[in-house]
Amino acid sequence: MKTWRKGERFDLVIPDKWKNVTIETILRNHWQAPKKLVHSMRMAGDIKVNGEAVSWTEPLTPGDVLQIHLFKEVAYDVSPTYGEIDVLFEDEHLIVVNKPAGIDTHPNHPGETDTLANLVAFHHQAEGESCRVMHIHRLDQDTSGAIIFAKHPLSKAILDRLLTERKIKRTYHALVHGRLKQKKGTISEPIGRDRHHNTRRRVSTSGQEAVTHFKVLEYKPTYTLVEVQLDTGRTHQIRVHMSHIGHPLVGDTLYGGKPIFKRQALHAARISFPHPLTGEWIECEADCSDDIGL
Repeated sequence: MKTWRKGERFDLVIPDKWKNVTIETILRNHWQAPKKLVHSMRMAGDIKVNGEAVSWTEPLTPGDVLQIHLFKEVAYDVSPTYGEIDVLFEDEHLIVVNKPAGIDTHPNHPGETDTLANLVAFHHQAEGESCRVMHIHRLDQDTSGAIIFAKHPLSKAILDRLLTERKIKRTYHALVHGRLKQKKGTISEPIGRDRHHNTRRRVSTSGQEAVTHFKVLEYKPTYTLVEVQLDTGRTHQIRVHMSHIGHPLVGDTLYGGKPIFKRQALHAARISFPHPLTGEWIECEADCSDDIGL
């Protein structure tokens, strides 16, 4: 699929496989964009074909150029903060960043300036891009690794849907206490809030569905290095599930781990997903930059 950016416009050449599609079917069927967003794009006249406004129900021909006013100048929703970021992938629609441990993904209160989102905003500013910083998922403050941010509302809406449909594959590396007897397995236990501790979560029959897959990568003298994949994205999911089966993360004192490191030994090592607009498969690997040995 051939695409390119022209100023604030995104141009897409209708491919042969999209015979007799309409603007309506591209937005609603191919991209499955939310009704509210589709309506606002229609009302704003954001879409043209070959430079002309056409009916959204008029069949298009392969080779036609769909022109969408996507890259609108908007104010930053978080304050840009100077600093370096490790960019794993970037185009005009999204950016994937390797988050260091010790910082939050996004501000939790107005005026906060020391989060990953603030650094991403500075990166956009330095590149001359005026766009909001929209995270698709989060990592705990002391978890490092790959995070996706969208650059405009259509990209965010599609990526949000892909996450819900479990088409964004996230792979973590974790160092846990003890020696796992099973080389691989699945933990399917619902997770809810701990009524006795504000920040903790726990396995609870009244909690939300949570599914974690794990496999052993390496046995160490007193630890096990595991690879973990999530079907769901509950708060502290890996930490709760591994503690629940008797193997808390090293350094994770909140869930029974010993303070061997200054943080829990958890790193989002890989992320892979279809590009929200082109469908191209994107795979990113994130190096762990500190001393937890992942």
